[in-house]
Amino acid sequence: MLRADGLRIAVPSKGRLRDASLELLQSAGLRFRVSGRRLFSVCSDTGTTIIFSNTQDIPVLVAEGVVDLGVTGSDQVEEKGVALQEHRRLGFGRCRLSVAVHKDSPFQSAGDLAGRVVGSKFVHIARRYFTEAGVDDVHVLEIQGAVEVMVLLGLVDAIVEIVETGNSLIENDLVEMDEILTAEAVLVGNDRPRDAGACERLLRRIDGVLVAARYSLLEYNCPSERIDEAVAITPGFSSPTISHLQDGRWLAVKVLVEKAHTHAVMDELEKLGCVAILETEVRHTRLGPQNETA
Repeated sequence: MLRADGLRIAVPSKGRLRDASLELLQSAGLRFRVSGRRLFSVCSDTGTTIIFSNTQDIPVLVAEGVVDLGVTGSDQVEEKGVALQEHRRLGFGRCRLSVAVHKDSPFQSAGDLAGRVVGSKFVHIARRYFTEAGVDDVHVLEIQGAVEVMVLLGLVDAIVEIVETGNSLIENDLVEMDEILTAEAVLVGNDRPRDAGACERLLRRIDGVLVAARYSLLEYNCPSERIDEAVAITPGFSSPTISHLQDGRWLAVKVLVEKAHTHAVMDELEKLGCVAILETEVRHTRLGPQNETA
């Protein structure tokens, strides 16, 4: 049974967004079980309820206060146009919203679609796109389902659809004509959570998980006379931890390094003569008020 006073979080009910959302919440310390087709799960230790919902419904559920937090696509938030707080960008579910046409069509710009029919799940975004392009006589038809095939069936002349890999467009003889926006999963909320303290704690934990995903812990032994050069290469979040070894010719260093730069950093340290260079995965962090998640 849903608790009246417990924090409520809506996550997508299926697909890769669902899996990534659940992994994020579990990494942030929430303990719950996902059972069959059950549409919610209650965390026994905190009373927080995880509710499984359609991705496109989550912005409205959050805005209306039915749930306190929700994970959905930034494209869905923009499409619904409701008043929300975007707490965090989550770094997964990245995609783009594009205008696509048949590969053999003569359409090359928004203006070429004047007087034509465009199909999309994202009706408001599509209409705004054409209005801003100065094309006011495009008929945007709402289609919920397999939008890509509608061009081949002759129902529409173009579509506005989410593109991840582009494989679905290729399979249906479509090409991207223009990109409207890029999107990713976001954590959204409202200004009246049921348990403000629990909400803030969860946001801090999620910050820790997101930052940890960006960093590795690098440990290495550095020749004492090269330590200033090594620190210039690995300045760390605040500064490196440096310890003396029994052999006074060496210093031991521990430092956070962004994962994207780890291999290049290790190459540079090796050139300096550093040895025993080890990378360790970071699972959680608390980096203080300067914590950055973007």
